[in-house]
Order: sequence, then structure tokens, then C-alpha cells
Amino acid sequence: MLPWWDVPILIALGLLAGGLAGLLGIGGGLIFAPLLLWLDLPPHQALATSSFAIVPTALAGTVTHLRQGQVPARSGVAIGLAAFGSALLFGGLAGFAADWILLGMQTVMYVVLAFCVRARAEAEADEQPDDAPAPVLAGVGCIAGWTAGMLGLGGGLVMVPLMSGPLSVPIHQAVRLSTVAVLCSASAASIQFVHEGRGVPLMGLLLGGVAALAAQWTASRLDRFDAVMLVRCLRGLAIVLAIDSSRRALQLWLS
Repeated sequence: MLPWWDVPILIALGLLAGGLAGLLGIGGGLIFAPLLLWLDLPPHQALATSSFAIVPTALAGTVTHLRQGQVPARSGVAIGLAAFGSALLFGGLAGFAADWILLGMQTVMYVVLAFCVRARAEAEADEQPDDAPAPVLAGVGCIAGWTAGMLGLGGGLVMVPLMSGPLSVPIHQAVRLSTVAVLCSASAASIQFVHEGRGVPLMGLLLGGVAALAAQWTASRLDRFDAVMLVRCLRGLAIVLAIDSSRRALQLWLS
């Protein structure tokens, strides 16, 4: 049972996660997973519950982008199907990993994010081609499946820098495609977790429902925000979360 005094924390951080999700194509797992660990959920339960919360958050952003006609059908299908399939695979494997291993993998992910997220001039990004080839985007979708199935993260903070950097997809388009992939990967992972009885679905849906409101608002105003400032803030947040995850992994390993 969720203590009533935790509800305001869930609402506040849910709004924060949703706002970031709509702006940067993430599912909010960067906020959800550490928050649920801070609420004393065991790592396996926290990461599964994070996936439940990501689904409505990413759904809100995806619906907004689809209504605006901003998601190319071929690219969206390629990255979405790959994310869904790989999340089913890795979601089944996550149950075989020890808690400290999952947190250790999460730490590595945060460190990679801190170094991979780059601020690029929007004018430079807009000169690039609209999309990468579908097979390449499918490979990017597999990254989302791995992070959702194993770590309870949507994978957007890996996919967006990858697409907007090496693959030369404009950053706003990368955000939209990432949102689609995150929705598919988190949905598949959630199906797996429900089947296994992992996570707390009601808590995840409460957190994700609040986040969805903010995600829809920011996704509809994506072009108005300065990506450079947001990327720099997220780099700092990733470093803080890497320190927290590594501390928890070390404690579990030593115990």
C-alpha cells in the first residue's frame, strides 16, 4: 500500500518526468526508476514498475506527434516493431539477473548518457536528412528494447543522441521517433512483467498518468524549446543518477 505522504512526491516527479519525456523523446524512466528505488521498492520491482509508468507517458507524446502528422510511417513502424520485439526478449532475461547486476547496468547506462548526450545547434541539425534507413532505425529500436526489458528505462536518452549524431537525423525528428520506440518497448516489457507478477501496476499507472499530462503538453510545443539547454541539464542529471545507482549496486553486492 502506498503511504499517502508519498503521493505528492509521485505527482511532482511525475510531472517533471512527463515534461522531459515530451521534450526529449524519453519515457520518463530516468526519473521513474530512481524515484521508485528511493521509495524502497526492491530493484526488480522498481524497474518493472517504471516500465508501467512509461507506457502512458510515451503514449501521450506519440498520440500528439501522430495527430500533428510528424512521424513518417515507414520509420515509425521499423523502430517501433524492433523495440517491441527486443523488449519481449530482454524482459524475459531480466529475471535471471541479480539485483546488483541490474543496478550496475543502469549505472553504466547513465554514464554513457552523460558522455553521449550532445548539444547541437538546431540550424545544423535541420540541414541533415529527415530519416535514417529503416534497417538502421530497427537497430536503434533494439536498444530501446534492451533498456526497457532489462533496466526499466525507455532508452530515449540513448536513441536521441544516436539518431541526431551519427545517423544525422534532425533532433526534433529523433525525439518523435524515439517516443514511438519507447512506447513500443515499454508496452512489451510491461506485458512480460505482468505475466511474471513483477512490479506494482497501479503505482506505475498512477505515476505515468500524471506524467502523461505533462508529456502531452510539452510534446505539442516541442519546436518552441531550446534543446541545447535541456540536453545540458539532462547530462548533469544522468551523472547524479549514475552516482546513486552505483552506490546502491555496491551496497547490494557487498551484502
